[in-house]
Amino acid sequence: MTSRRELANAIRALSMDAVQKANSGHPGAPMGMADIAEVLWNDFIRHNPTNPKWSNRDRFVLSNGHGSMLIYSLLHLTGYDVTIEDLKNFRQLHSRTPGHPEYGYTAGVETTTGPLGQGITNAVGMAIAEKVLAAQFNKGNHKIVDHNTYVFLGDGCLMEGISHEACSLAGTLGLGKLVAFWDDNGISIDGHVEGWFTDNTPKRFESYGWHVIADVDGHDHKAINDALELARSISDKPTLICCKTTIGFGSPNKAGTHACHGAALGDEEINLTKAALGWDHGPFEIPADVYAKWDAKSKGIKLEDEWNKSFEAYKAEFPDLAAEFLRRSVGDLPSNWANDAGKFVSDVNIEAKTTATRLSSLATIEGYAKILPEIFGGSADLGCSNMTEWSGYKPLRANKPDANYINYGVREFGMSAIMNGIALHGGLIPFGATFLMFSEYARNAVRMSALMKIRSIFVYTHDSIGLGEDGPTHQPVEQTATLRLIPNIHVWRPCDAVETAISWKAAIERKNGPSVLIFSRQNLPHMSRTDQQIADIYKGGYVLRDCNGQPDAIIIATGSEVELAVKAAEELTAKGRKIRVVSLPSTNIFDAQDSEYRESVLPAAVTKRVAIEAGVTDGWWKYVGAQGAIVGLDRFGESAPAGQLFKEFGFTVENVVKNVEAIL
Repeated sequence: MTSRRELANAIRALSMDAVQKANSGHPGAPMGMADIAEVLWNDFIRHNPTNPKWSNRDRFVLSNGHGSMLIYSLLHLTGYDVTIEDLKNFRQLHSRTPGHPEYGYTAGVETTTGPLGQGITNAVGMAIAEKVLAAQFNKGNHKIVDHNTYVFLGDGCLMEGISHEACSLAGTLGLGKLVAFWDDNGISIDGHVEGWFTDNTPKRFESYGWHVIADVDGHDHKAINDALELARSISDKPTLICCKTTIGFGSPNKAGTHACHGAALGDEEINLTKAALGWDHGPFEIPADVYAKWDAKSKGIKLEDEWNKSFEAYKAEFPDLAAEFLRRSVGDLPSNWANDAGKFVSDVNIEAKTTATRLSSLATIEGYAKILPEIFGGSADLGCSNMTEWSGYKPLRANKPDANYINYGVREFGMSAIMNGIALHGGLIPFGATFLMFSEYARNAVRMSALMKIRSIFVYTHDSIGLGEDGPTHQPVEQTATLRLIPNIHVWRPCDAVETAISWKAAIERKNGPSVLIFSRQNLPHMSRTDQQIADIYKGGYVLRDCNGQPDAIIIATGSEVELAVKAAEELTAKGRKIRVVSLPSTNIFDAQDSEYRESVLPAAVTKRVAIEAGVTDGWWKYVGAQGAIVGLDRFGESAPAGQLFKEFGFTVENVVKNVEAIL
């Protein structure tokens, strides 16, 4: 009979072999956590390898993503579309088994992990989504949303500050279906962690409001099983299972040391390890009886079939809710979205007045929330400043799960990675807000959303020196420019209510990546437009004001500086100059347009160009060229009222006119 240890050894063998073949990787963690993974995946996780996107599957997150051969081995052994050839191509170009698990590359990988701490935080987002959707859709005895989120994490995840942000909030929100396994092996890249990590982790998590199961032998399948049974019985708080393990378990000379953390064991040590484990098989060789015990396809099909039958009963009793659930599960927008959202934009254009774009954003959220029940907002303790608390918002509390909003507290990084987890789970469209300056705290999670191509919406207000007296610590200068540099991101900096409504609409409609919406604190005037100009906003840039014939110069601006551009153009026109004004709310989207459209907005023949933006100038030279000029800010701000600051730093009509005249 195939033993539990032999099933776990299959993970160890595949991990050793793949890392050795690649001569690159991290064999220690998969070897150390193999026994935990075997019990969890064979006895507890509800999933269907033949349908990795089954909506009611349990989610599994490998937060310590450097141990990626653990999840690749599990996916291969249980029957996902991960072949032995894929394992042999571990860490190779264009393989489905990259160095760290990447969402979208490998069937069954729920999120991209590797930047430590973000996996557990994504998992918190997934557990939040499960709790909220269960409250919204489950009725009576019908539990169509009822699944767990399981996480593996190591010492590195616990040292990262984001784990404090996320796990603290998870305890407060009572996420009872979140179970985390701490791989307590005492080793990180630099060696034994006792020199730099002596936290009392069980006490720390108890203080967060977690249920903690301490001192579990991570190599004893019965102890692991008992801990999991207990964890699953706790419904009002998340659980941390603290597993004492040996990194590189089974290796005679490298187990328990950092020597097996991030390097291949070597052929000689692999042979010694396999002998010690009683694994008498060649590289990438798995016996048929081991495959048979691991195979989860038939069990998964049965689980999903049972759920489908229960869903049919639910559908018969609640047909409208069932249809809504299916729509949201696949990420489609409501059938009335295009018409109603388009009408909202038209109404804004008719009714718009001078107002801060953060207030225009609030009005837009108010309008779109009425036709988009899956909108799920939040703010990092700045809701009343970011203007994200619309009239229908319902904040999530441990005992109030029927919600559409989270008070994240002062946790910008945690908020952003939790949003990513919510987006990955599906069924909700998350947005989260803070001041633009504090996007710096969140930056790596924003980057991860772009890498994973998911629909997270990051709302940043107080977008420039225009926030005034709080001074340079709070005044963003380089943030907008550097956010634009992230691949696959759409950054919007609208100039008025119409551009704001369109930026929100575009972000909601975008399925293949995140959007950043940047709004002002100060009031900005409404710009009149034709229907064609409104349509062209979606292209990221367009001609807002034009002249007869070829322009003498083009003034390009975004956000609050568009008003300056228009007024400067009026003065220059009065002096007999022909001036075109281009509003460029999203450079990312404009740059993706075809050359014909870009030429129609910024014709190559017009080389005299001035760009205006209250931020660093580097990114604007590609638009203005060598004969152009930029009115920008290549230094930090000052503490003073906004009006004084704009004058101090040259953001005046007079200075814009001066810059245009200087290049003509």
